[in-house]
Amino acid sequence: MNRLQTSTHRNPLSFVALLVFLLTGCQPREHTNERTPIHAELANFNTAAAAPGSIDACRVVLVPHTGATPLDTQIAQAQETVRTGHTPAGALERLGWLFVAKARASFDDGFYTLAEQCARCLDSRQPGDAGALLLRGHVLHNLHRFKEAELIARHLANTRGAPFDHGLLGDVLMELGRLNEAAAAYQKMMDLRPDSRALARAAHLRWLNGDLPGAVAAMQMATRSVGSRDAEAAAWMNTRLGFYHLASGEAELAEAACATALRLQTDYAPALLLQGRAHLAVGESAEAVEPLQRAARFNPLPEYQWALAEALFEAGRFDEARTVQTELRKHGADRDPRTFALYLATRSEDLELALTLARHELKQRADVFTHDALAWCLARAGQLDEARIHMARALAEGTSDGRLLFHAAVIAAKSGRADEAQRFRARAESLAQLLLPSERLQLQTAVPGSEPKQAGAAGYLPPVAPNVVSASAP
Repeated sequence: MNRLQTSTHRNPLSFVALLVFLLTGCQPREHTNERTPIHAELANFNTAAAAPGSIDACRVVLVPHTGATPLDTQIAQAQETVRTGHTPAGALERLGWLFVAKARASFDDGFYTLAEQCARCLDSRQPGDAGALLLRGHVLHNLHRFKEAELIARHLANTRGAPFDHGLLGDVLMELGRLNEAAAAYQKMMDLRPDSRALARAAHLRWLNGDLPGAVAAMQMATRSVGSRDAEAAAWMNTRLGFYHLASGEAELAEAACATALRLQTDYAPALLLQGRAHLAVGESAEAVEPLQRAARFNPLPEYQWALAEALFEAGRFDEARTVQTELRKHGADRDPRTFALYLATRSEDLELALTLARHELKQRADVFTHDALAWCLARAGQLDEARIHMARALAEGTSDGRLLFHAAVIAAKSGRADEAQRFRARAESLAQLLLPSERLQLQTAVPGSEPKQAGAAGYLPPVAPNVVSASAP
């Protein structure tokens, strides 16, 4: 849900995913922006499950799973339960969610593919099963197939209306940039079950709407109420709390949250990324390298490699930095097109590719960060009029994000709007702890003004938005 800890998006095709494609004959679908009526889409889903490929789906999810972690053991046990056939439907659904958990823990999208095969197999045995639909909708969301996921989520919210149905709908609408609708879906989730997952979503929505203190408060409640058995979710929530603390200028609290996350999940890549970014924020480039190296090793997404390359350059380890950059350029467009487009634009490299990637991303999702990415690419390519349109959309919710405000300041300066540029620069400086070193330098050079405040200073807080997704502690 956020840019500092982008989840397992678009990693290279793993052995697991390749095995699925070979056994099922599945090929990536061509996506369009056309909306399909829900009954037609569900008919397609049921037809696919009933086709001969469904036999492959039921077979492929039982390919023996190996691994030494407790989660691997749970997966193997669930597979055995499916094989015995005592409770096949419940066991298939549980197996699917275990594959989702494995995808989140391993940062390997192939396990999402296996989870989708569980959903198809379950639907072939119980057509229209709501559990299969929720599982598949969750997979589609995590694979950035948002328009397909919306169809399933709406159907579930309108028919069954369980808390997670509304949660999935809110997640998808958030990515599509429809925040008011997302807030309504999250509020229904909160009303039905005000648990840690609902609170985490409330925190994210509050942050997007410029209410940073409200985001901290909601996420603190989420971390206190998350179940002790769900270590990965608890690690994610603590990492996210750390991000909100860092945005607030509370570096020590951010570090403490990261430490908690890493106790829950050893080598948890999002927490290591945030830990490294916190060191970079206060000029500790040498200290930033080690956690960022570990983070990029476990999850080699562009955001991770970009931060690592900057830390290495700042630490004077130039050859290592260039090696990381080479890897980033090689795989960035496949792994996370939006962040890679931002990277290229920030470095003024291959701007045609950056624009192509950003425009394509906007066809898939329309949140503030995608509008920001396109605005930045357009500005670097000299297309300022269109850049200002998308930048305005990126800023429309009042999100307290240093990168958005840095881009806004530069675009205003390039457009000859000096007063506006200075206002955005002041706000970006107060959130400079969220910027990479090269971004802080560009902010100073591209927007002349007073020297920036030191990273870690108390963050600028825009006016608090109307209360969205209200909740008290569960």
